[in-house]
Amino acid sequence: MIGSALVLRESPAAAQAAGTGGWQPSRHAQDDWLDRLAGKHRFVFDTTSPAGLGNALLYANNFFLANQSGYGLGNDDAAVVIVVRHNSTSFAYTDAMWAKYGRPLGDAGGFSDPKTKNPPTINVYNSTTHGTQLPNNGITLDSLTTRGVHFAVCQMATRRFAGAVATATGGNTDRVYEELVANLIANSHMVPAGIVAVNRAQERGYTFAHGG
Repeated sequence: MIGSALVLRESPAAAQAAGTGGWQPSRHAQDDWLDRLAGKHRFVFDTTSPAGLGNALLYANNFFLANQSGYGLGNDDAAVVIVVRHNSTSFAYTDAMWAKYGRPLGDAGGFSDPKTKNPPTINVYNSTTHGTQLPNNGITLDSLTTRGVHFAVCQMATRRFAGAVATATGGNTDRVYEELVANLIANSHMVPAGIVAVNRAQERGYTFAHGG
């Protein structure tokens, strides 16, 4: 009787993964700040628009409240990062920058103050008087900072906003960029690109949600 044998061979990629314990993301020192947030429940919110940032502020606050009421957890039990990129990036700049460059920042991001219908002269997401006129319903950047929330600020978008401000004011793009970076809200981290921060946070165990 003639018999036959079936031989199964692993692909080179599968053999390599088996030999190294499976795929592991590369780690880079620029992203180590993500691990310095102490909370065990990790959450990253991605935002690309002014309204999306407002949503994320509200959702992040809800995350803290529900963990407190439902689980008896404190602020230190949560590690929350909000990524501000594309047209939400300008809200990582302080009131001083909005007072000085409100019109070009608003124009570049497609945003007007819903309360005044004019270019913003403050960072409206730190306002306690806008209420339901903004999707954050009064949850401010500062109030989340006190809970321990950190912000990943897109460098690429900041350079774009700096260029828009320089064009509108006859200034120098590099100097405006340096000024914006020097005037970020508390707990901010300038990252090479917001979309990269979204990736790196998930690789380090953060659950993802998109604010808009």
